[in-house]
Order: sequence, then structure tokens, then C-alpha cells
Amino acid sequence: MRRVALFAVLLALVTPARAAVTPEIDPRASLSVVQQWIYNYRAKPDYAHVPAAVRVLFHSQTFKEPENAGIYLGFIAGAIGSNPAKAEQLVNSFFPVPPEDEWVIVRAIAYSGLPDWRNLLRRVAPKMPGRRMMIDSYLGGTLPILTDIPLEETKPGMMDKLRGVFTKNPFAKDEKKLDTTLTYAGNQDLLDTLWGYYFATGSHLPILRIMQMLPWSKSRDTVDKLTVGSMARYTLASYAVRDAGLREFLRGELPNQPAPIKAPLTEVIQAADTVQLGAVRKDALAAVEEFKAKGSDARRNLDFWGQVGVGAVALGCVSAAALGQVAIGIPCVIGGSASQGLLSFWEKQQ
Repeated sequence: MRRVALFAVLLALVTPARAAVTPEIDPRASLSVVQQWIYNYRAKPDYAHVPAAVRVLFHSQTFKEPENAGIYLGFIAGAIGSNPAKAEQLVNSFFPVPPEDEWVIVRAIAYSGLPDWRNLLRRVAPKMPGRRMMIDSYLGGTLPILTDIPLEETKPGMMDKLRGVFTKNPFAKDEKKLDTTLTYAGNQDLLDTLWGYYFATGSHLPILRIMQMLPWSKSRDTVDKLTVGSMARYTLASYAVRDAGLREFLRGELPNQPAPIKAPLTEVIQAADTVQLGAVRKDALAAVEEFKAKGSDARRNLDFWGQVGVGAVALGCVSAAALGQVAIGIPCVIGGSASQGLLSFWEKQQ
């Protein structure tokens, strides 16, 4: 449902509105009017009406589900960052803000890209006492700003995995902790946030970041990466169909990209030039279905690890004996049963 909702928001913005957008934006206006206004903003910036548009977003309870509001958060952040001289005036014009939506202002300032965003956040902090912890987290660097969020978590190397297998007690009960690590691979709403920032500024920096996700459209590592990569490819093609400037930028960047990006980017450009969005969508759905049926590449490679499992266990036991380490996490039994035990343990770590 979450992925369907995200696609629905993106497709709503791609689809042209039947009615013309009025020059003035009434706070009681429909969300669809503001959506179309946001989509057209970069072609004809209307900075004076940003406060009214934002009030519509708050009035429509757009931020009730934060994971589905990335595109609006990105737009507000981009609007704040697009005019540093008037940034504080713009932020102050948003107030009063419903207490449950104050997080939007905090994050938008942090994501704005303003060189002086910390001082701006400090100055408006007294208006949002209920968000003191969130504000302090951004100021202290515990929460990353948009440009500091990594594409994905750094994976442990082969020796790190082996070390974990031989030193961890397989009978110990794992304590599950909430994973709050923020990455583009694990948070689909961040893709929306980048698009919102692009709509507000016309900057190509978020487009370059989106392009870095394109190799995931060919990935069979995790379903999250495959989904985000497929959405990146589809949305790039969708918006490029109607944005000649974006098409030209993508064509200009194509020769400079490494092979993993160049292949899916070529597909994006071809789909945009020929308006073949259906093919991109079908390919993405087929890839997800294949992933569900066959599993990840890591899971498929377990056959290989089954071949070397006995040797790995033997090496671990010899090393442990030489170092006088009795408890190494798995039984020191050379044979098929130990190999299968290691393989089963390794599979659970994927």
C-alpha cells in the first residue's frame, strides 16, 4: 500500500490538470491545485505565493503520513534554500503551524541547503518548543541533512562476515533493535524529497543524486533497492517527457556516467524521447515479480558457499586452537554437519 501511495502522488503530479491554475492560491484550495502549481513552479517561480501554498498543504493534512509527504517536504526545503536573503521571512510566514506538523519546518530548514541553516533553525526554535529534541539532533549532527544521507549502508566485507561467524555464539538470542539508519536505499520517501527540491529550485543536484540510484533498477540485492531504483528510473522518464530542459540535461550527462548508470540512463532518455513510459513500468513490475520468485542474488549464491563451507569451518577451528580460544561461536567439528550449520547461519545474516 505504501509503494502504491507513493506512485499515486508522483503520477498525480505528472498528469496535467484539466483546469488552469488561478494566479492567487486560496488556503482553502484543493490539494490537486497546489500539486499542479508545485509541478509548474520551476518554469515560472512564484515565490510570493509559497506561504499560501504551504498553508494549503498544512490545511489538507498532507503531512499526516510523513512517509507519503516527501515531495512536499522537498518543495518547502527548496523554497527556503532558493532565496537565502528572504529565507527567515519565508519560514516565519508559515507560522502558526499545527504542533503535529512542526517537524516539517525543522526538517525543511535542515534540508534547505542554506549555508547558514543552523543559525536559522536556532532563531525559529523558540516557536517550536515541542521539537527541541529533533532540533538538537540536527544541530548536533545526529540526524543528517539531505546532502549527507548516504545512498546505502556500508556492507561488511568477507573477512568481517567470517569474523562474525566464528566469534558469535549461534545459540545466543539476538536482541533486535530499531534500525533508524537513514539511507536512500531504505527510505523511498527520500526520492520524493529530491523531486520536490527540484521542483522548487530547478537545481540539477537532486537529479544527479537520483541518477546514482538508477543501477538499483537492475539490482537483485534487496527488494527495497530494486523498488527505489525502479521508481528513480520511472520518475526520471516521466518528468523528462514533459520537461525539455531535463531531457537535455540527462543527454548531456550520459557520456560522463559510469557503465552501471549509463545503461539505465540510456533507457530513461529513450523512454522520454519516444514517450514509452509503459515499457519502463512493465519492466519494473516484472523485475519485482522475479525477485519475489527467485530471491536475492545473495541467496542464489548460497550454493557456492555450500561448496567452501567445510574448508571455512576447518580454518576457523585451526586458528582458534592455535590461539587457545575455545569458545569461537560454532562447534569445531570438521564435516558436513558443521558446514551446513555455517551455511544456515550465514543465510540468516543476508
